[in-house]
Amino acid sequence: MGMTDPIADFLTRIRNAIQAKHKTVDIPASNTKKRLAQILFDHKFISNYIVIDDGKQGQIRIFLRYLDEEGTSVIHQLQRISKPGLRKYVGVDELPRVKNNLGIAILSTSRGILTEREARREKVGGEVLCYVW
Repeated sequence: MGMTDPIADFLTRIRNAIQAKHKTVDIPASNTKKRLAQILFDHKFISNYIVIDDGKQGQIRIFLRYLDEEGTSVIHQLQRISKPGLRKYVGVDELPRVKNNLGIAILSTSRGILTEREARREKVGGEVLCYVW
């Protein structure tokens, strides 16, 4: 039985690891998840990630980032927007701003998976995958 929403699974695994104050979390790899991890790394929401090749699907090990010793995470919330049952598409003039530009919206566009700022620069709209702040 396949997974119906791999992006929601990706976000939930990170959310659960943050809640449990883990240093790392392993997620089954895919090209979409690798791109999501790269965006989170570029915007300093995670400290690093590596792709582990196990001869099958592979794993992405994400190194979570915390602000202090008490375990206050850099990521406050991960929110899935477009779901398999209800897709959410936006045009270039309707691109969302998350928490007054403190967070990022990640979109799937014709130019690949981009943040809303990159999509605005490229002048493309697309499917809003998630918000991170």
